[in-house]
Amino acid sequence: MNTDGLIVVDKPAGMTSHDVVARIRRLAKTRRVGHGGTLDPMATGVLIIGVNRATRLLTYVIGAEKSYAATIRLGESTITDDAEGEMTATVPAGHVTDEAIRAGLAVQVGEIDQVPSAVSAIKINGERAYKRVREGETVEIPARRITVHRLDVLDIRRPADRDVVDVDIDVTCSSGTYIRAIARDLGTALGVGGHLTALRRTAVGGMTLDAASTLAELEERAPDVIGLPLTEAARRAFPQRIATEEETRVLRHGGPLPAVGIEGPYAVFDPAGEVLAVVSERDGRARAEIVLAPA
Repeated sequence: MNTDGLIVVDKPAGMTSHDVVARIRRLAKTRRVGHGGTLDPMATGVLIIGVNRATRLLTYVIGAEKSYAATIRLGESTITDDAEGEMTATVPAGHVTDEAIRAGLAVQVGEIDQVPSAVSAIKINGERAYKRVREGETVEIPARRITVHRLDVLDIRRPADRDVVDVDIDVTCSSGTYIRAIARDLGTALGVGGHLTALRRTAVGGMTLDAASTLAELEERAPDVIGLPLTEAARRAFPQRIATEEETRVLRHGGPLPAVGIEGPYAVFDPAGEVLAVVSERDGRARAEIVLAPA
């Protein structure tokens, strides 16, 4: 049974990322569990969980690009910019054209400065923004540079019983992007307000829903819950280099290797194919960022 590795979880709605970590700790019978990028309770889909030594890979997972399927509702605004928050305004949106919606989303593609949602986990003067908002404060969060690599409109729907417009989108973006903020900014640009009614993360880097397990499936397999053993996880996440026997000995003790011109960070494997470390090259040497194999 593998005790070190990553688990691609299909997170259900209604649970926090911390809730999922707590469940995996129980199933895997270890306290050394973490997640690679928070999902809001409303959201479902890919949540990467690291167990034991693989928790050290989560720093790199968090920075990976991510993909989402989402639904934006135009004509209604909420305090959280999603369906979990109380409604703050309604404006008839039936007159908004498909062309205007597509144009409003097109300007949010590429490198842009995005203001995160006020009800978020970002710290302002040492305190979470959502806590300040819930205590009645008006929170100003500075814009952050993010990249929306792709934003496709899948469908535009106009419910017969309400003067709103629902827009289904598919997004691939950099880490740190708020899909809620895309909904909010589209609604603001169109003058009708908007919020997110559904969010499903479909990929983190190269790890997709195809490889994901539900919590029910993990319960059945427990304690054998690792989906990607440490070495396989490293192969998926990084470029690869095979070390010689002597390089393996040096790297196991944290020593540097000669540079070989691979853009880092990258994973180094021993001659038998087991992962040793994640390294990056500078000044003609490949130095370990994390050593994963015992000395």
